[in-house]
Amino acid sequence: MSLTAERVRADEADILLAMARDFHLEDGHALTEAGEQAIRLVAAGEPLAPTFFLRQDSEVIGYFVLTLGYSPENGGTDGFIDDIFLRPAWRGQGLGKAALQLAITEARQAGIGVLLLEVEAHNNRAYRLYEQAGFTDTKRRLLRMVL
Repeated sequence: MSLTAERVRADEADILLAMARDFHLEDGHALTEAGEQAIRLVAAGEPLAPTFFLRQDSEVIGYFVLTLGYSPENGGTDGFIDDIFLRPAWRGQGLGKAALQLAITEARQAGIGVLLLEVEAHNNRAYRLYEQAGFTDTKRRLLRMVL
């Protein structure tokens, strides 16, 4: 009984969308219509955002999205864990750590040299998990502009 990561298929878009809605609501940022469309695109195989279901045996218990970018500062191809989510019933069992390691493995296999992520300021539990996995605080602020 081990956790695995498998690419999401187009016919699984509704499962992914339901989990993405839960994740974004939980984080206090409801998924917008544009966000829902983006989730359908990643399920269909968007090459800049490989997306994986986390499966415990055959049951889908979560997902993660890697987004690919390029940064001279980061030495070329970099990536961002845009979403990483475990259904609440599966938390507190060490599966978050295993899920993160699977995301890191997939990032390496995709040729990503530097992996980034963001965490809500109030989510100290996730922050500690990321630090323990080797992520470091950049001491920078992430800003955004909707175009």
